[in-house]
Amino acid sequence: MAKFELTLPKMGESVAEATITNWLKNVGDRIEADEAVLEIATDKVDSEVPSEVSGVLTEILFQVDDVVQVGQTIAYIETEGGAATEAPKATEAAPAAAEAVAKTVEVAQETAATAQVDFSESDKFFSPLVKNIAKEEGISLAELEAINGTGKDGRVTKNDILDYIKNRGSQPAAQPAQTAAPVAKAAPAAQPAQAAKAAPVSVNGQDEIVEMDRMRKLISGYMVQSVQTSAHVQSFIEVDVTNIVKWRDKVKGAFEKREGEKLTFTPIFMEAVAKALKDFPLMNISVDGEYIIKKKNINLGMAAALPNGNLIVPVIKNADQLNLVGMAKAVNDLGNRAKAGKLKPDDTQGGTYTVTNVGTFGSVFGTPIINQPQVGILALGAIRKVPAVIETPEGDFIGIRQKMFLSHSYDHRVVDGALGGSFVKRVAEYLEAFDPNRDI
Repeated sequence: MAKFELTLPKMGESVAEATITNWLKNVGDRIEADEAVLEIATDKVDSEVPSEVSGVLTEILFQVDDVVQVGQTIAYIETEGGAATEAPKATEAAPAAAEAVAKTVEVAQETAATAQVDFSESDKFFSPLVKNIAKEEGISLAELEAINGTGKDGRVTKNDILDYIKNRGSQPAAQPAQTAAPVAKAAPAAQPAQAAKAAPVSVNGQDEIVEMDRMRKLISGYMVQSVQTSAHVQSFIEVDVTNIVKWRDKVKGAFEKREGEKLTFTPIFMEAVAKALKDFPLMNISVDGEYIIKKKNINLGMAAALPNGNLIVPVIKNADQLNLVGMAKAVNDLGNRAKAGKLKPDDTQGGTYTVTNVGTFGSVFGTPIINQPQVGILALGAIRKVPAVIETPEGDFIGIRQKMFLSHSYDHRVVDGALGGSFVKRVAEYLEAFDPNRDI
């Protein structure tokens, strides 16, 4: 028999850690190769970790809600066909080791129970890893908020909190007594921070209190962070999409029969956005402090609503290189996998601009929040039949047209009104110039 180390696999360029959300197998269970062993969650998407070998799960090293680094061993699987060296010694040592581990776990649980800190009360965003370290080291919320972060937007990183713990442990023992003495004087300084917190919510006996799920907490943090980071401003434009509606009605049946894919309006709009980004490359950028990063690839984020009401943004890579058929397949694939919870972490990475379809829910237009660190997001409004003035060589007349609004939110730190307005106008021009005789 031999032991196989099950490690947390690499899940994308910028994914360095994940939180264990559920163990699908227990110790002693038989596992087949490629069978899912546990479920994990990153800050973008949930995923499963399969086993590379067949065997029996003998040891689980992390529990639910633990944060694990990429490449770290999370479990051991006993496989057939190998010889375990020094097995008798390991067997003899096992009871003593198990007893020591049990005592350590018991002490840790007692410590956690007496020093539980709710970091969700903070207005700052802390990664699961940082919060986990803070809990283990007994760091209070006030201490954590006081740490100067060196990460993006002042975020506290792993190294920041580890440096704080190191310096904290090297301080003289008399220092806490000195800082504790002027309590009465320090209290007024803390009052403004208390006043900045949200007002208390009144709850009566008929109200139901429901904790946000993990993804909703992440979305909440991202939205607040984005509004605090970017100077949001909007431009709106109305577009006549009559030719697009007529063309789609004419070809959607043949398209589905030939390609096995439904043809929605989304890939048509995505195609126009990709073209406009090539025309206005300064909309395809990111901001890093005082620097602007011009993105070489055009990777379109596609906001998708999940069945549980949450939101996720899978990314169409190199969208400008796809024809309409390729775009339709990419949109349908990502949309279907998002609804089924089958997205991979890399599917949500690397976006350079985002499109959200608020018209799906009947909204005429909206003011979407920018997906950081991007600088723009386009909301597609509902397509409606409206009376409109139609200009012809014989004169103007009133007719029924299919129209929609495009709502463009952009970061005024780096995108001025001329650029933001010109970009959304170019998208509208591509849509209104759509060829109703186009081949599929």
